[in-house]
Amino acid sequence: MKMFLLGALFASSICFAVHSQQSTQTQRIPLFENDDVRVWKSVIFPDAPLAMHRHEHPRVIVAMMGGTMKIVEQNGPAESHVWESGKAYWLPANPPNTMHADVNAGDKPIEVVVVELKKEN
Repeated sequence: MKMFLLGALFASSICFAVHSQQSTQTQRIPLFENDDVRVWKSVIFPDAPLAMHRHEHPRVIVAMMGGTMKIVEQNGPAESHVWESGKAYWLPANPPNTMHADVNAGDKPIEVVVVELKKEN
């Protein structure tokens, strides 16, 4: 019994360590995709911006855990968006030939679900 408890404690501490390590990295997690939409969850940690990218299509952002997101354009300008938890926001497609990085300007993770429209009506 003692060995079982020690084994369980060891296994749970490894799971906690792995979960803790994974949960501090900015990430984009695919959730759903079909011919019309692409849905993903982004978790952006302070001091861990999303790499330069672009959005060819308009999208809706649903803030699960809100905060202030700084959108930094590749050519220098930046703008801040304050996203409140539980609210949804519309973002248009990015202008042609532009890229940006998403930077969490706060001290807590920002978590959003993004629903990108793949077709125009």
